[in-house]
Amino acid sequence: MKRTIYIMMAALSGMVCMPEADAQEAKDIIPGVSINNFSMEREGKFLNVAMDIDLKDLDVSSNCVVLLTPRLVNGIDSLDLPSVGIYGRRRYYYYVRNGIGGISGDDEKVYRASEKPDDIAYSNLTEYSDWMDGATLKFHRGDFGCCHNMLAEYDSILGRHHEAFFPALMFVQPKADIEKTRSLSGFAYIDFPVNQTVIYPDYHNNTVELSRIDDTIDSVRADKDITITSVWLKGYASPESPYKHNAELAIGRTTALKEHIGQLFHFADGIIDIDYEPENWEGLREYVATSNIDHREEILAMIDSDMEPDAKEWKIKRTYPKEYRFLLQYCYPYLRRTDYRIEYKIRIFYDVDEIRRVMAEQPQKLSQNEFYLVAKEYEPGTQEFTDVFETAVRMFPNDAVANLNAANAAIRRDDFAAARRYLAKAGDSAETVYVRGALAVREKDYTMAIKCLEQAEKMGLQQATATLKELNGRRKR
Repeated sequence: MKRTIYIMMAALSGMVCMPEADAQEAKDIIPGVSINNFSMEREGKFLNVAMDIDLKDLDVSSNCVVLLTPRLVNGIDSLDLPSVGIYGRRRYYYYVRNGIGGISGDDEKVYRASEKPDDIAYSNLTEYSDWMDGATLKFHRGDFGCCHNMLAEYDSILGRHHEAFFPALMFVQPKADIEKTRSLSGFAYIDFPVNQTVIYPDYHNNTVELSRIDDTIDSVRADKDITITSVWLKGYASPESPYKHNAELAIGRTTALKEHIGQLFHFADGIIDIDYEPENWEGLREYVATSNIDHREEILAMIDSDMEPDAKEWKIKRTYPKEYRFLLQYCYPYLRRTDYRIEYKIRIFYDVDEIRRVMAEQPQKLSQNEFYLVAKEYEPGTQEFTDVFETAVRMFPNDAVANLNAANAAIRRDDFAAARRYLAKAGDSAETVYVRGALAVREKDYTMAIKCLEQAEKMGLQQATATLKELNGRRKR
């Protein structure tokens, strides 16, 4: 089957926005200042820098200012984050009298030296730029005297920010259905007077049993999107009485049900098809096998024998009369049943807005390709995007493509447990092997990632080659 592969490239879909920073704690990085609980993490379109600044050992003379500035640096690119200024008494009042908010600007957090806290919880969100991938965060201390004269400078490195590698994910577009066919099936126990083939709707529990079939047909017949193509009926009789007579009953009773349905729903000729089983030995065997009836194994052996049906039934009756009477009372009535199956086709939906409506109200009407078409209208990683593929896999729980696409959506939102569950049912196509490798990358299991990506590469998937190259390049940094 030819399949379309939808590669969600990081640069186009925002899928590389998964940050990493060198996690560390630094003590006494510059004179008088300690840093704890440092982190540098990507949060959507922003880079969040956070740390606890310990100032207990910082001394600032009356005529000086100590300016503490986190600074992002990557080659020729740099950015000073908002500073923390500790002002000696004279410097503080000098700036107040002259209407100066702070040496570094309006974003500076200003403290008088005599009132400085022992610890400052520093946090700053900065709009992310590409150059920040690989940037170093330096912590700068500048000591100033009067007239903004720099008296001393100190620098220390807190950490480096690296974007986590998020391999391109591959969604497979399912093959578009030429025709969407579905079916509903069930069974009913229609009671007939002894040796008769006429249906009496009020006889015993027939009102309820006939409603089983009628309601199933009605559930699809009134839907403007659905056309019933076939109604199949199969009648069964129980093994008592001669086989020939049971065959006549099975045929006659199933034909009577066909006529009942035809008169009620006025189907076109050829829509209703019937079949019959003169004696329901399979149902009898299933009942006996799951029961605790005496001589169960012996009775099963008789059921499985090559004897003619009438001889088989007579031997059970004669050899185990007590058990036979039990079966006649509690099992045989349920062997006389009618299986039914309603087959129908659903029209194809092309309009995305209509597909959204159907997905919300009756998702069972949609094909996998229709789910896929609406998913493409959403931004990858959004809840709407995820909901489409999760709904699709609920409708097609054992389909490899549905599970593969649901696994991709789960990886995109970092739900790795769900991704593994879906991948277990996604088969072993090159795309599935590749996505297993992508999941291993996200879980930092690089041995498994390389194994899967190399296997996908051998299977002819070009994206695996590109991902392997990128992965190996990043690991060498």
